[in-house]
Amino acid sequence: MGIDEVLKLIESLRDTDIQEVEVAEGDRKIRIVRMTPGATAAAVPAPAADPHVQATAPAAEHVPQNDSQADSADSTYVEVTSPMVGTFYRSPEPDADPFVQEQDRISTGQQLCIIEAMKLMNPIQSELNGRVMAILVEDAQPVEYGQPLFLIEPA
Repeated sequence: MGIDEVLKLIESLRDTDIQEVEVAEGDRKIRIVRMTPGATAAAVPAPAADPHVQATAPAAEHVPQNDSQADSADSTYVEVTSPMVGTFYRSPEPDADPFVQEQDRISTGQQLCIIEAMKLMNPIQSELNGRVMAILVEDAQPVEYGQPLFLIEPA
């Protein structure tokens, strides 16, 4: 694949939602990854500036409804989103307990799940202290870049 073909591929992906593509031809591979605005390849965003954690108002379809949640409609939840395309796993192994359950208290750095992408297991960790209010994805389901995974009530 020549440079002209690579440039054509980049141009054709420009107006799509595709975040990453890899093309292999013989023993040569080309991987194109769309960076988030403001990010650089060498920099890792600080936890407060993580583009994958966004504060949102609770949405009716995402907020679990039970007696202990009756007064939570006034609070703000933090939405933890997927930083990549892959398969969502709630536990380290099929028969193991999940990393977190709804209503669990969590702390900064605590592992929430794993996303498998290209045979690599990527741990997703909490960027804040709080309580898991909702798990929005079923175990072993595919997820997209930016897809909401959890709703966290900050502590």
